[in-house]
Order: sequence, then structure tokens, then C-alpha cells
Amino acid sequence: MSPVENIQTDPLPDVGTGAFVAQPVGQLGPTPLTGPHPHVAAIPWGHNIVLVEKLKTAEERLWYARKTTEHGWSRAVLVHQIETDLHGRQGKAITNFTRTLPSPDSDLVHQLLKDPYNFDFLTLADDADERALERSLIERIRDFLLELGRGFSFIGSQYHLEVSGDDYFLDLFFWHIYQRCYVVIDLKVEDFKPEFAGKMNFYLSAVDDQYRGAHDGPTIGLLLCKTKKEVVVEYALRDTTKPIGVANYVVGKPLPPNLLNALPTEAQLRAELEKA
Repeated sequence: MSPVENIQTDPLPDVGTGAFVAQPVGQLGPTPLTGPHPHVAAIPWGHNIVLVEKLKTAEERLWYARKTTEHGWSRAVLVHQIETDLHGRQGKAITNFTRTLPSPDSDLVHQLLKDPYNFDFLTLADDADERALERSLIERIRDFLLELGRGFSFIGSQYHLEVSGDDYFLDLFFWHIYQRCYVVIDLKVEDFKPEFAGKMNFYLSAVDDQYRGAHDGPTIGLLLCKTKKEVVVEYALRDTTKPIGVANYVVGKPLPPNLLNALPTEAQLRAELEKA
């Protein structure tokens, strides 16, 4: 038996009860006969400790282990994804993909989207407008791409489209490397409204006509709204012809004024660091 198998399967006695408790990696699901799960064996020991300490079920642990190998997450990123409940959010956006995309692409693309999207790396006031949200996401593009997930490649913001001499602008424009399709994201700092779906349907038709190649997949639309009512979204998407998903997003809240005033300013921190 190899050293890895010994680590995986040797039990440790529980002195208090006399029972035998599997070592941490052994709690991730595989049996002594099957050996270590390939994703568990592929990630560092410290990652496995995180999976055991922070998650309760083998199913969740193996899901995060698989995602870690797929995305190359560091331990800090793994902890962040667990604490923001990526497993619980993945594939939860409301979409019309089963009707507008061929199978199995519909299932694969559905799993690209989540609900809600967690933008806790942003701090925006309650009255921030869509352009402020967009600018903040672009300024933190690395964090934004991490939250979007594997395969998203940023093309541009306020991306220009011309249709019959009129100008239109996409909030955020992406290419998905693995699905080989364009992705249009429209940001809304309000509740979802049915007319949002019609506008997105128009954008997707224009992108498909002007940019989509012969071997590219259909362009995908994602509406990110502050809140939504599921029945309203389902009605709005029911007769649309283009693949659209709708999800909420959450952002961090700015500190209350009394706490903000009590903290040192950036200039004060820099001055103290220079003294040190």
C-alpha cells in the first residue's frame, strides 16, 4: 500500500469513546478499496484540511475539490468560495436555456451562471447608479472575473453597436473560451422589469448578426438586477428567442459615517508607514 493510501485510510482511535475516526482526507468520501479520489489526491494537503474543517458533507467537499483542480484555486480563494457558498449559488439563475439552446449545451451553459452574484469586494452607496456599479466592477476586474467563473474573457465595457445608423452600448461584453460564445451582461440597480428581457433579446440578435462566427455558439445574455420576482422573470423569458439568464447581485455596504470618521485616512496610513 502506498504512503498516500496509508494517510487516507488508517483510522485514529478516539480515546474518549474507543471508536475509530477516519483521518481528515478519508472523510472526503472514497473507501479504502477505491483509494483517494482523483481530485482530492490532486490538491495540496492544506486544501484538504480546509474542505474537512469548513464543509459538512462528502458531496460538497468533492465538489469544491473538483472545482479547485479545474480552476487552480489557491487556499485563500478556496476559503472565499466556500464562505460565499459557491456550491449553493452555482446554476441557480433563472434562464430560458432549455428552450433556446441545444442539449447538452443548455445544461452546461446553465451551470456557468449563479444566483446571487457576490460582489462583496465592492462598497457602493444605496443610491449608486448603473455606471457607478459598472466602473467599480471594471476597477476590480480581477475579482469580477473570479466571481464570474472559469472561461470568461473581458472584451470591453460600454461596447459600441451600430444598428441602422443608431448607436447602442453594451454594459459589459465577454467571450467565453470554453463555450466559444459571446456573453453580454446588462447591469440594473433596480428590480427586474419585463422590458429588460426585450432589450437584451435585441442586443443578442445584433451581436449574433455582427460578431458571431460560423462555429461560435449562440450569444448568451445575463441580466444582473438588484432584486427580482421569479414569476415575473419566468413570464418575461417565456417567449424570448435568445438565451437569457437573470440573477441578483449583492455588494458590500459602506461603513457608517461614525465608524468611517473614526478610521485613519489613506494619507494618514501612508504617513505612519513612512515613519515606520
